[in-house]
Amino acid sequence: MNICIKKYHSDYFSEWNNFISTSKNGVFLLDRNFMDYHADRFVDHSLMIYDDAKLIAVFPANETETTIYSHQGLTYGSLIMNPKIKTVEVLAIFEEMKTYYREKGFQKIIYKTIPYIFHKYPAQEDLYALFRSNAQLIRRDISAVSLLQEKFSFSNSPSRHYKKCEKLGVEIQQNHSFRDYWDLLSGVLQNHYGVKPVHTLEEITKLAHVLPENIKLFEARKEGELLAGTVIFDFDFTVHTQYLANSDEGRKVGALDYLLIKLMDEEFSNRDYFSFGISTEEQGRVLNDGLINQKEMYTGRGICLDFYEIIL
Repeated sequence: MNICIKKYHSDYFSEWNNFISTSKNGVFLLDRNFMDYHADRFVDHSLMIYDDAKLIAVFPANETETTIYSHQGLTYGSLIMNPKIKTVEVLAIFEEMKTYYREKGFQKIIYKTIPYIFHKYPAQEDLYALFRSNAQLIRRDISAVSLLQEKFSFSNSPSRHYKKCEKLGVEIQQNHSFRDYWDLLSGVLQNHYGVKPVHTLEEITKLAHVLPENIKLFEARKEGELLAGTVIFDFDFTVHTQYLANSDEGRKVGALDYLLIKLMDEEFSNRDYFSFGISTEEQGRVLNDGLINQKEMYTGRGICLDFYEIIL
């Protein structure tokens, strides 16, 4: 191999996005249309890795003082690889990446893995490379995921709410306008947790416009009244819930349960995985028992999201 590393620049926008779409473990969150919506908040130090003139991998990353992160503004990071790449090549890439960042004065890399349920093709060569680099596991979050192609039955509470909402005539629909739901979501987050959505209304609207096949809003309404909703991040064979919320009335009738069951049973029944996200706090050291129990009522079971530290 003749490895050449280039720091990402906006001139490579199309080349980067084309590679993400054809890679074996890239996800739409790594598309520059998504990554760059908050470019002003992070100092990008992503890498383009070539074998001679052929792009074989990219590394989404940002820098903070003497540390490289993959990537603080995104749920997933990792080395994104060409489908034909081999293990020996990934080991060589890791050595070149470490040398590159070390020579730039950085002292460590915090490496965030992409769970296997988002891989288009087996892509855990990086885990072996991390082991060979003496990387230390420093954080582990647990996420709940349902396997949609297996027969499953929901816990009593969601099942009761499903029947109740059916009798009440609650309707499930996709809405391309996020305004009503963002008002509901923002109120729920502020009243119960004292926080705001990570994305503003303007940001989520823009992202959904640019990536309409990947970012979708589904709502539960009764006679036009908004009861519950969720934003779905659509990764093709895996779908992920983002921003779940019930109105007060929705909570009384179990509208969110109804919405989620409908999405799993009907809208996305042909997919492989339905992901509910993490239920951990304080860098994975604290499990939110109530939150994960709720997700497990929908047949969700655990997968891990790992963070490693590489000392340079």
